[in-house]
Formats: sequence, structure tokens, C-alpha cells
Amino acid sequence: MPDLDLGAQCVDGGGCWFQVWAPRAKKVEIRLISPLKQKCVLEKKDRNYWTIFLENIPSGTRYFYILDGEKQKPDPASHFQPQGIHQFSEVVDHSQFSWKDSHWEGIPLKRMVLYELHVGTFTPQGTFQAVIPRLDQLKELGVNILNLMPVAQFPGERNWGYDGVFPFAVQNSYGGPKGLKTLVDSCHQKGMGVVLDVVYNHLGPEGNVLHDYGPYFTQKYKTPWGDAVNLDDAFSDEVRHYFTQNALHWFQNYHMDGLRLDAVHAITDMSAYPFLRELADQVREMNHIRRKKVVLIAESDLNDVKIIAPPSQNGFGLDAQWCDDFHHSLHALLTGERSGYYADFGSLLHLAKSLREGYVLTGAYSVFRKRRHGRSSQHCPASQFVVFSQNHDQVGNRMGGERLSSLVSFEALKLAAGVVVLSPYIPLLFMGEEYGEQSPFQYFVSHSDPELVKAVRRGRRQEFPDFIKDDEFPDPQSKQTFQRSCLNWSCQTKGKHQILRDFFRTLLNLRKTIPALAHLSKKGLWTQVYEESNILMMGRKKEHSQVCVVMNFSSQPTRQQCAFPSGLWSKIADSSETCWGGPGSQAPQQVSEDKDIEINPWSFCVYEQGES
Repeated sequence: MPDLDLGAQCVDGGGCWFQVWAPRAKKVEIRLISPLKQKCVLEKKDRNYWTIFLENIPSGTRYFYILDGEKQKPDPASHFQPQGIHQFSEVVDHSQFSWKDSHWEGIPLKRMVLYELHVGTFTPQGTFQAVIPRLDQLKELGVNILNLMPVAQFPGERNWGYDGVFPFAVQNSYGGPKGLKTLVDSCHQKGMGVVLDVVYNHLGPEGNVLHDYGPYFTQKYKTPWGDAVNLDDAFSDEVRHYFTQNALHWFQNYHMDGLRLDAVHAITDMSAYPFLRELADQVREMNHIRRKKVVLIAESDLNDVKIIAPPSQNGFGLDAQWCDDFHHSLHALLTGERSGYYADFGSLLHLAKSLREGYVLTGAYSVFRKRRHGRSSQHCPASQFVVFSQNHDQVGNRMGGERLSSLVSFEALKLAAGVVVLSPYIPLLFMGEEYGEQSPFQYFVSHSDPELVKAVRRGRRQEFPDFIKDDEFPDPQSKQTFQRSCLNWSCQTKGKHQILRDFFRTLLNLRKTIPALAHLSKKGLWTQVYEESNILMMGRKKEHSQVCVVMNFSSQPTRQQCAFPSGLWSKIADSSETCWGGPGSQAPQQVSEDKDIEINPWSFCVYEQGES
């Protein structure tokens, strides 16, 4: 297994190795400030690594590095910043945590049901520990994977997590390393896994010490957040090592089941051996040695299958990716929105194509991009796509952070649930979606630099001009913006909120227990679009198990002759039933081929083939 060699690495007997890459320094010292006080000079090794071994270094030892006798900085590979980004680093002896998950074998990708959550807004306490009492509810719902938004140390106490500046350190206000391990261990004991969101395309603007140590960034390319991470310029080998070590760190020290790689389309790397391919290779090597599978899931808007294609097909070999086209197709149909990237969507044919293939834009002209975009994903396995009707980006990157529950009717919310859960792909729910949370999820920060705060406010206005309609928008720095974004758990047991949660649970149980739905495959899947009536049919088949879903994306009740395959079909779910808060079903309990059926507005029926 690849060794972890950056930062402070404790060894048996109480000693500790310290290693840092600092090619710009002529001298590197370590200053221990607690519980011991001493200063030592590190030895320069090959390729500008500086190292020292110190005996009797207990876990909790606090330290700085001193560069050239002047700059006192935290460790760029610090495992803990107990007092925030501008203060000392702390040694973490990972062997001191008593894991209880030795029985844990993980969950195959094709069986995952993801639940994305932001630790700070998920509970009133905003900690890892406070998530644990909610795990039983999520498991009972049908969720088996927590997808944590980034927890790497960021400025202050309020942040989405994408402004992290210490990629190896766990956010102190969330509970630090012990809190995260306790949460992961608790999940594993309950039969649930954890996928962590990590950011390798940029670091945050406040407290970023990497510039002081070496050329971690390059001006060859630009990203929306400034200079790009240096993955193919001079000294890039060591930069790549820093980030591959980070990925292995989360697997080895925190027992993560997977990583979600943020916005890989913003990673520019023209090398013959791309960073993403190298990262996937190292994780595969780790999987082979440990005989336990962990996964890499990418976020990408490139619609390029090379990200998930195997190395044998000259791909990077990542396990799966988020499918934005699925979301855009569904959202445009439900809301009628056509601004921004929704300009390329809005037809039932788009959603039907996404259900069959994954990507919608596969080389066609994109009105939004004003150029052709994408390539076909038809040949990619269904288990390589994660789909959703909501996530932190699609909600939070609206001017008001409105959730789908504030944009569409209750019937349409159930329809959205059906499309996602009954699709042939890996479903992801965004925290609170299961009960129709009304609180928005807005963009928030807690920077300490007034000029940076002004820049964030200005950038927030400019970044999403298609969604900002006036001069009023939630102030990212305001604590009230953060507080508005916290979940209101008390409503999930009331009225239609409870009905929606029960509906999600029923759908997820159907997905788990019916072979045609449980088997993630594009084979045996077909769609039929009736554009004039806004009806979309989807069929899925696994051996003798067959299911048909009839969906009405119209605001009117619609009668349509639907082309059911031969045989007798029995209704097993109907979103418009009164038990689900609907107006009452109009669809027959049993149908046969070419049968006229009436479907209520914004609703769907699920039919399973019975005996003919």
C-alpha cells in the first residue's frame, strides 16, 4: 500500500516524522509550542523535501514551520488546525482511535443511494456528532451512503467547504479528526457508507499557505477561482504527490468509502499521464492490496466519457460521475425555466434520452455554450452515473437558494422523486429533499478579510448573472444567510412533509426489491414519448421482472393510449393516490397493451407485469 509521507506521521514508540515540500526555502525549521517547546532544523532531502524525526512527540503536539528564519506558517499538510487557519498545526496520532468497523465490507457502487449533506446546516449543532442520531432515520428511509460536502479546514465557522485551505485537516468547528472518525465508524456499524467531497481544482483565498512553500499553482491556466493548481508545469510531480497523498489519507486514516471529486472540468492538465488517471491508478492499487473497494466519483460538465472510461479505452478510470444533463432535463420540464444552461433543455425527448443514455448533449450545438458540446455516453454502464433533482450547486447557485419545493407543486415534487429513484442510475438526495424542506440553501462564508468579503459579494453577483434578477441577494457573509439555510427537522413529521418522506421510502423500497428496478442497466430499458400529451413512458426489464412507468409532465389530466408490451400489467404505485396527498387516481388498476389510461397532472404510475 502506498505510504503516507507528508505532514506529521506518528510511529510506534511515540516518535514522529515531519516532512514538508519547500523548494523555495533555503532553511526550514520546526517550532514546537505545546506541550514541548523547542526549535529544530529539518534536513533537506531529494527533490526539495525537508524532513526530521523527533522522539517523544505525543498526539496533540502543536507546531509551526519557519521558512528561512522569517515566515512562521502552519504545515501545508496539517491534519488538524484546532484554532483555525491562521494558527498552529496539531499532530494527530491516527492509531489512537479505536475503530469498530473491522466487519465492514462496503457497499457496491450499483447499490448506493447517496444523501448529500452539509455538516454545518444539517443539525442545529452543526457537528459530526450531531449527525449520528439522524442515521437511523436515513437508513429507514432507504439511504445507505452519506455524501459529505467538504470538511477540509476553511476560514471561520460558516462555509460550504469549497474554500478549504488545509486539504488534510478536518474542520475544527465540526468536531475535528475524532468527530469525523466517530461519524464514519457509526455509519459503518449501521451498515451505511460515507463518501467525502474533496476539492483538487483550487484552494480558498484566505489562509492559503501553499504559495509560501512552493509552486503549487501555475499561471499557465486560469480557473474561476484564480491560478490553476500546477499539475503539468515545473515541479508538478510534487504537487501531484500532495493531492494523491490527500486522497489516500482520507481512505487510510478516515476509512472513507469513496471521494467525490469537485469540478474536475476545472482541472487543466496537458501531461501525457493526467493527474486524474494517476489518482485512479493509485486508488486501484490500494484497493488491490486491501481487497476492499473504494470509489472515485467525479463532478464534470464536459460530457466526456474519458473521465469514466477504463484505462484500456484510454480513459481516466474513475468509477462514476454526476450527470448534470439528467438534472437539467428534469428541472426544465418541472419549472419551465429556460435561462442559463437550461436553454439547452425543456423537451421530453431530452429527459427520455438521459434515461436511456446518460448525457443529453452528445455533440449537438449548445445554445448556452454557443458551440457543439459532448459525446455519446450510450455505451457507458448505468452504474457510472449519479442522478438527482437537487444538489448543493443546483439549489445554492440560485439567487435565493430556493429548493425545488419552493418552485413547483407538491405533485411535481413526487414526480421528481419518481424520475430519480426509478431511473437506471445511482440516485442522490439533497438533505431535506425527502420531506420537502422549505428552508433555502444559500451561499455563505465567514471570511475575516474585509476586502475579500467585498470581493466575494461582488463575485457572487457576477458569477451567475442568468439567475440574479435584481440588486437584492443574500449576503454571503451574513450569519442570517447561514441560519436561513439550516434544516427545519420538526416539519418532517407534519402534513405533506411526512407524506413525501413516506413516499420516498416507498419508492426506494420498490427500487430495492423489484429486480427490474434494482438492476442498474441500460439493457432492457426503453422510453416512449408522447409529445402532444406530455406523457413519457419508461420500461425496465430484468429477466422475468418488468416494470413500466407512465409520467405526465402536463398541468392537465391527460388520457393517452400507451404502448404497453404484451401481457397484463398491474399498478403497484400511483403518486396521485389520496394516501400520498394526491387528488385521487384516475388510472386503472390493471392494463394491457395499447390501453388508454388517464393520468393526473404532474403525476406518475408504476405498473408491473403480472400473469397474462
